[in-house]
Amino acid sequence: MTQADKKQEKKPAGTKEEAAKAKKEQPAKAAKQDQSKQAAQASEAKIAELTKAADDWQDKFLRSQAELQNAQKRYNKERAQLIKYESQNLAKDVLPAVDNLERALAVKADDDASKQLKKGVQMTLDLLVKSLQEHGIKEIKADGEKFDPTLHQAVQTVAAENDDQKDQIVQVLQKGYQYKDRTLRPAMVVVAQ
Repeated sequence: MTQADKKQEKKPAGTKEEAAKAKKEQPAKAAKQDQSKQAAQASEAKIAELTKAADDWQDKFLRSQAELQNAQKRYNKERAQLIKYESQNLAKDVLPAVDNLERALAVKADDDASKQLKKGVQMTLDLLVKSLQEHGIKEIKADGEKFDPTLHQAVQTVAAENDDQKDQIVQVLQKGYQYKDRTLRPAMVVVAQ
């Protein structure tokens, strides 16, 4: 036997008072254990609540970061588009002047004064067309081409003479122009059907 066992054997069995005292302490001990369990559960619930709140805030932060990046990409894309197509509005405003100069050249000139005037109009038109081409604005080829609704606007149709002529442009009423990959103004055409 060990010394601890010997000490337990030497102790008297205990009195009724000690037994009553032990009975009173048991509910108090159980109550303290219940309180500590409840406190632990409350702490765990509070930790879970705070963890959920932290996760929610982190999710909101990540979403706002993604939205900010998307807005920045959208801004950069729009800015690149503006830079790429910066001359588009000017070209749209100048095209009617080109049309008027071409109409002026279509008038027949009989005397020397009108021939000189026509020569000046031709020089002005050539300079204007050259400037447009230097800035990426080109005429849409239409006469004799196959009809393309993205480039041409059919104003009138005529009967085709044969099957090869179907969907072919037979006459251009107004020239169309493109700026880079955009159609500024579709060509107004007559199409064979």
